[in-house]
Amino acid sequence: MSITLPGPTLGVVGGGQLGRMMGEAVARLGIEVVVLDPTPDCPASPVVSDQIVGDFDDPDAVHELASRVDALTFEIELADPELLAEASAEHDVPVQPDPATLETIQDKLVQKESLADAGIPVPEFVAVATAEGLERVVEEFGGVMLKAREGGYDGRGNVPVDDPADAADALDEVGGNAMAEEFLDFEREIAVMGLKGVDGETRTYPVTETIHREEILRESVAPARADDAVVAEAESVARDVLEFLDGRGVYGIELFETRDGDVLVNEIAPRPHNSGHWTIEGARTSQFENHVRAVLGWPLAPTDLVAPAVTANALGDTEETRPATLRGVDDVLAAPGADLHWYGKADVYPLRKMGHLTATAGGDDANTAAEVDRDALLSRARALRDGLTFRDA
Repeated sequence: MSITLPGPTLGVVGGGQLGRMMGEAVARLGIEVVVLDPTPDCPASPVVSDQIVGDFDDPDAVHELASRVDALTFEIELADPELLAEASAEHDVPVQPDPATLETIQDKLVQKESLADAGIPVPEFVAVATAEGLERVVEEFGGVMLKAREGGYDGRGNVPVDDPADAADALDEVGGNAMAEEFLDFEREIAVMGLKGVDGETRTYPVTETIHREEILRESVAPARADDAVVAEAESVARDVLEFLDGRGVYGIELFETRDGDVLVNEIAPRPHNSGHWTIEGARTSQFENHVRAVLGWPLAPTDLVAPAVTANALGDTEETRPATLRGVDDVLAAPGADLHWYGKADVYPLRKMGHLTATAGGDDANTAAEVDRDALLSRARALRDGLTFRDA
């Protein structure tokens, strides 16, 4: 393969914060990005070449996107895999990851069944469609995490159920057709950003610890505060997942570390993931640049850690939907080793992901990862993030 610049044009289904960061990452490589998103002036629009305004499953819009680019990818699981495959064939442009992989991952029950069939460790799970069935499962497991099979994200579509009497309401909340997963008393949640390139080449970023509240990711710590045996097992499981999946690109592989030190797969995202945002400052190459490299069939770049990093998400703290104005930015900008990322969303509402900041170890503490006090780095990132608000002064 001979690469020349200016580079190719990449089409991305989805123009949210992931599309925005993808565009930011690859502009310096001469790669043009065109996004498809239903929201006019979507978050990615200021930093990419163009936006096609249309629904993710709009045939005309997807075909227009395919006709204007040299390769296709997606930053949201709401993309239509059949439509992507059809547009790819008609316009002779590759789409990565493989639409069949997207189709498998879109349905959480199918995803879990496929992983289990491949011998990849997962929590106990079962399909549920009736309140009576869920009641029995809750009694058997002693509590479950009920998950909508399709469409859930950022904690939406996930409902913990530990009392059989709550089964009917919980099932209504997730839309009826669901998967119930045993409620684990885990040690911590961790994640691996896996990378798959040409000819099956795989790489992984350092194992990351992810901290959730109300089923929403609040902070990530890289490298994870886990022992060496757990880290090695997480890397091994992630590589098994990459071998199981078809298609090039970055995969966000979310995992549980159990109290016994076992590693189980929670969920997979066939795209860059919030758990990997720390790679922009903390790794040799960001997940976003490497995703695009992989999709285009370019050489993969190093995934090595360059500095321990903690990412803290800035979530909507208002009681209602309102125009977004972030306050308290001065302290973050003035803080050494802190980097702020704004997602460009016009409106804020409760718990909406609006941006993030990353605190990296630097100066005298930029030694080995083991020598850096990641507890202190996490506290620092939280303090900076907690100084940000969307509320009126």
